[in-house]
Amino acid sequence: MTPPSGRSANRGVDLAAPRVPARRVPGTDTHERARRSSPGTAWLGLRGIGAGLLFATGAVHLDLYLTGYRTIPTIGALFLVQVVSALALAIAVLLTGWRLVAAAGAGFALSTLAGYLVSLRTPLFGFREVRTTAGIAAGVIETIGFAALVALAIRPSGAQPGKDAAGHRALQRVLQRVPESVVARWIAGAVTLVMAASLALSLAATSAKPVGSGASGARLGVRTIAGVPVVTDARGFTLYWFSQDSPTASACTADCLSYWTPVSGTPAAGTGVTGTLGTIHRGDGTLQATYDSHPLYTYIGDAGPGESNGNNINLNGGLWHEMTVSGTT
Repeated sequence: MTPPSGRSANRGVDLAAPRVPARRVPGTDTHERARRSSPGTAWLGLRGIGAGLLFATGAVHLDLYLTGYRTIPTIGALFLVQVVSALALAIAVLLTGWRLVAAAGAGFALSTLAGYLVSLRTPLFGFREVRTTAGIAAGVIETIGFAALVALAIRPSGAQPGKDAAGHRALQRVLQRVPESVVARWIAGAVTLVMAASLALSLAATSAKPVGSGASGARLGVRTIAGVPVVTDARGFTLYWFSQDSPTASACTADCLSYWTPVSGTPAAGTGVTGTLGTIHRGDGTLQATYDSHPLYTYIGDAGPGESNGNNINLNGGLWHEMTVSGTT
């Protein structure tokens, strides 16, 4: 017997009926999986960059701390706090990726750079910073680090699901609303540009090597500081000697000269100045004044007469001391 038209003889299926396309299971398509996973991969990479830059700025400050800043009053303690904070934030950003931690890291980078820029202009806690290779590197790292971390903090909602701790849900909900605002992104970008411009302008306006103190025939004086008679230049600024110098040569060169300015020319004794005056020839052929066979310097951290912020600090490879009047110590 012939089966009805359009029917399968052995299955009873209507071959003429339209075919229903197979149902697509979400996430099974290769291109769709790649599209969904790529944002998470990008944010994970940004997390690594932000953490790495925090580690880098911490390493720069640790090097400066160990090579002399630890002996500077207040500044030494602040540098140690910066080192510990940078490393702790770097580990937290790397392991958690929480928005709140990323925001804290961005704030740390911003405040550290701000402190550096302020100290380039005026003494901060009695210490004035100068333009050095380490300082420039740290400033660049902090600017880029801020940009990476603030981007991580205001990333789109759902970019890293499940990464925020339940204990921070209230703050996280606030931060999750931030990415929805275009204004927030503009503000973050503007702050980054301001940081970069401020760093560039400050470095351009700050001389890498101050002009030498005094002129040919510099006159020395005496001022009592903390009960001790100290030798000063003609302006009344405290003079210092370096433990690494010899009676015939100065060991302060390159970046050292950014902090310690040689007293140039042949010295002349003012009222109360005793001891032996002399000169040495520096590597560039200029004359530097000496007192009791010690080449003399002023310190950039002293803002005016009567200050001796450079006394007994270990900086630029050795100890520095205020030059006391001969026979008083």
